[in-house]
Amino acid sequence: MHSSRATWQSAAVLFGVLIAGGISAANEPANAATGDAAAGQHVFSRCASCHSVKPGVNGIGPSLDGVVGRKSGAEQGYSYSPAMKSAGLTWDPATLDKFLQGPGTLVHGTKMFINLPSEKDRQDVIAYLATLK
Repeated sequence: MHSSRATWQSAAVLFGVLIAGGISAANEPANAATGDAAAGQHVFSRCASCHSVKPGVNGIGPSLDGVVGRKSGAEQGYSYSPAMKSAGLTWDPATLDKFLQGPGTLVHGTKMFINLPSEKDRQDVIAYLATLK
């Protein structure tokens, strides 16, 4: 009976370490995009007037090709605001969610002023952006 209890305790500790380390039971990073990429592509059509998804093609906003995992203010050839240049963010799903909810709240002085108030829309767009590599 003692060894069975020890096994369960070991499993509980291991599970706790996995959760604390950012791995969920589904073996996905804790901050992974949870939306629908196809729906996100449709929602992104609202963003496409300023942002391209083609590599190196900047418009009013920077290209978002490969944005997930990229450092803020790092897209070559785009003229960022001083606020974005110095923000020091990494565009992971959690940071993108905060930014898309209120760009000026996260980066005071950013050029971006459009937000996505719907959590579902934000998650869907982030899932779509995660496919652009």
